[in-house]
Amino acid sequence: MSNTLITILGPTATGKTALAAEVAYRIGGEVISADSRQVFRGMDVGTGKDLADYDIHGTHIPYHLIDICSPREEYSAYRFVNDFKQAYLDITARGRVPILCGGTGLYVDAVVRGYRLSDAPVDPLYRATLESSSDEELTARLASYGPLHNHTDTETRERLVRALEIQEYALAHPDSYTRLPDMQHRVFGIWLERQVIIERIERRLRARLDEGMTDEVQRLLDEGVPAERLMRFGLEYRHVTRFLLGQCTEDEMFRDLFTDIRRFAKRQMTWFRRMERNGVAIHWLDGTLPTAARADQLQKAL
Repeated sequence: MSNTLITILGPTATGKTALAAEVAYRIGGEVISADSRQVFRGMDVGTGKDLADYDIHGTHIPYHLIDICSPREEYSAYRFVNDFKQAYLDITARGRVPILCGGTGLYVDAVVRGYRLSDAPVDPLYRATLESSSDEELTARLASYGPLHNHTDTETRERLVRALEIQEYALAHPDSYTRLPDMQHRVFGIWLERQVIIERIERRLRARLDEGMTDEVQRLLDEGVPAERLMRFGLEYRHVTRFLLGQCTEDEMFRDLFTDIRRFAKRQMTWFRRMERNGVAIHWLDGTLPTAARADQLQKAL
């Protein structure tokens, strides 16, 4: 398994972290998180870091790409792939087995299908050439380079301009692309009936509120993280921030957040099914089984 990457994916609230930790314990592995929000320090309850899951059977399972940057920083798929590469090479150099675990479809897909990603410096002169173009024209220009990996690139003009800046810089600087090591991919997904996922989402949301999620968001605001920045993180941080700013009641916050998390779980499954259509073989595990039984299934399929 010297160049094998085990990937565990699935929608939110399906027990990915616990399974990854159990498998890591059994085979001498370490976990690389593929969660776009768990990279940020101080965002613990709302992102569901569940760090206690990494302490199993009296052993601490090493994890990577959690708590690696400030919530004031920007974090991108390009940066994730580079951070993943460093973690992967570190783990394998020590003879351990890397296990990629998470529900951010873009991040998982970027590694498993080997996206060609590039970064680019901000170029004011280039940006000035785009000022006279409409959003529709910029979107068409971006689409002309090929299928979009991240459809959020078209959500705002700022993201559109940045996506074009990166794309055109990469074309002019082919050596800027990230190159991942050769890997053998074994991808496993946790499957549950949608109604079961919804029930788990509700239980977990209530638990997170009891664990102090509102206090966590208030602390981030008190530490100077702008409200607009927190709301850009979406889901828990958007709705709790709105509540703390007096823009909705507590009942409205819970209702709207519960709705958005359900929709998010559905989008996650849509992404994973699209990965399958694009040729990624996902071995689906029965999410109703205990963690140990799912780990048995996964090991037998390796």
